[in-house]
Parts: sequence; structure tokens; C-alpha cells
Amino acid sequence: MKKLLSILLAASLVFCLAACSGGTQKEEAKKLENITLCLDWTPNTNHTGFYVALEKGYYEEAGLNVTIVQPPENGAVQACAAGQAQFAVDAQDTLAPALTSDTPLGVTTVAALIQHNTSGIISKQGEGMDRPSGITGKTYLTWDSPTEKAIMENVVNSDGGDWSKVTLVPNTVTEEAQDVFNNPDHAIWVFYAWGGINAKVNSIDTDFFYFKDINPVFDYYTPVLIANNDFLTENGDSAKKFLEATRKGYEYAISNPEEAAQILIDGDDTGSLQGSEELVVESQKYLAGEYISDAEKWGYIDPARWDAFYAWLYSEGLIEKELPAGTGFTNDYLS
Repeated sequence: MKKLLSILLAASLVFCLAACSGGTQKEEAKKLENITLCLDWTPNTNHTGFYVALEKGYYEEAGLNVTIVQPPENGAVQACAAGQAQFAVDAQDTLAPALTSDTPLGVTTVAALIQHNTSGIISKQGEGMDRPSGITGKTYLTWDSPTEKAIMENVVNSDGGDWSKVTLVPNTVTEEAQDVFNNPDHAIWVFYAWGGINAKVNSIDTDFFYFKDINPVFDYYTPVLIANNDFLTENGDSAKKFLEATRKGYEYAISNPEEAAQILIDGDDTGSLQGSEELVVESQKYLAGEYISDAEKWGYIDPARWDAFYAWLYSEGLIEKELPAGTGFTNDYLS
């Protein structure tokens, strides 16, 4: 009888411990803080660090339950400002209206996802558009954005060309390298990590120049991570935890680009990367050297570069208000 009682007592203790352990795990799960990140586009290699941090458990380790969502019709910035997302992806140039309107949107840039502006002009190799002046007399595919066209006018004219002699047609192209191959007079604005690498993957010979190499003021930050201002004020520690976990995700992608590329592909629930696996891997290898580049740490924003671009926008009449130095960004939440 004593032996039977001992066995029953031991069994009850095991069940009790299991129940307590299960309860503790549930309590810990409940303690995870919900965070929503809104992307600016379908998942691509600009976003890899987020997907790595999610898959590797870095967010969970930081006490965060992170959900990555696609942007709504009115845009990621508006969703973030409205509190529908605590964080979102955007770019310094497209943020300018949000900061200079009569009712500025309540968002602040908290990290640079890529340290330098990797955008520029792609064209068919040998057509003379390896420099901006060569676009004179050719055709430029435009999004019809005032800032975009002002940048193009600046680089073409400063290089000795004549912007007034460039033919502008609407940009509806999704495969830029293939378009310039078939249309030798076309010049298209692309981000090298995707458009330029796509040309290499498909063995299409192209010319390319970076805007930042023509005029340093165009080395603005794109893309960037923004945050809701109320969230930053009320949950500063959580913002720091999110950025720390995200930093680990991007640093992992730098050290392990091929594995990180596969994590991105597996994590993409839109299906947009299917069939582009080689492009994703090669793009990831390129960006491994661009996420941090020559900065002191991931995410850091150089105040001089940030302010110089907004000063140029104001001098060109592209924004109505002059922004004081340091407007719209902070490095305070970076580890």
C-alpha cells in the first residue's frame, strides 16, 4: 500500500509540474508584445533582415510577436501614422511630403535599411548612356514624379547634356533589363540590387550609373524604416528591442546571404518571388555589402547627408517648407 501511494504521489507531482510548466509557457506567450511591420512593396531583398529575424526567433527572444504585412492602398506611411502598424518601410524622398504638409504625419525614420542610395540609370550597353549626358536625344521612362524629374534634369545637365532634348514616356515596365535590350534608346531608373542584378542573371549587357556618383546630394536614404511617433513615445524600450532584433537579422543576412535568401523566399506569402530564386540569391549577395557598407553600424543615418537632400528639395521648390536640421529621423533607438 505504501509503495502504491508513493507511485501515485510521484505521478501526481509529474502531472502537477507539467501543468505548471504548460501554464508558465502560456503566460510567457501572452507576454509577447504584438508588433506590426508594414512593407513598402512585395517582399524583396531590401526586407530580408526582417524575415531572418522572424525565422531565427530574434523577435520572440526580444519579447515581440511580429507580423509582416503588405501596404494598404493608401500606403505604408499612412498606415504607420494611423497606428495600424508600429513600423513601416519607406524612403527619404517619398517621406518629404509627409513631413512638410500643413498636418505632418506622425512618423519618424529610425533606421536606414541600406546605407547608400543604390539607384541609377540602366540602358543597353554601348548606346552612350553610361553617363547622364548620353541620355540627351534618347527616351527616358518616367514615373512622372516632380522629384524624380528634377533629379534627372540635374544629373543630365550637370554632366553636359540637355534635359530638354530627352523624350519622356510613361514607365510601365516590370522587366527593365529586357526592355532596354529590346529598345536601345530607352533609359530607366532602377535599384541596382534588383534591376541591375536581374540584367546580370539574364546575361543582358547593360550600362549603369549611380545618381550618388554624379551628385553626392543624391546619396539620400532609400529604403528606410519608420515608426509611429506615439509608439516611440510610449514604448521606447520596445522600439529598441525591435531594432536590436532586426539588426541581428540583417547582420545574419550579411554573413549568410544564400541562406538568408532562402529564408526570404520561404517567408514570402505573396508568391511574388516564385521563379526568381536565382535573382534573389544574387541580389542578396550584392546587398550583403550594402546594408552597412562604410557606416559605423547597421541602421545609422548620417545627419549631414539626410539634411543635405532635404535642403536641395527646398532650394528646388520641390517642398514648400524648409525643414530644420535633423527633422524626420533619429538614431536614438539603435543599439
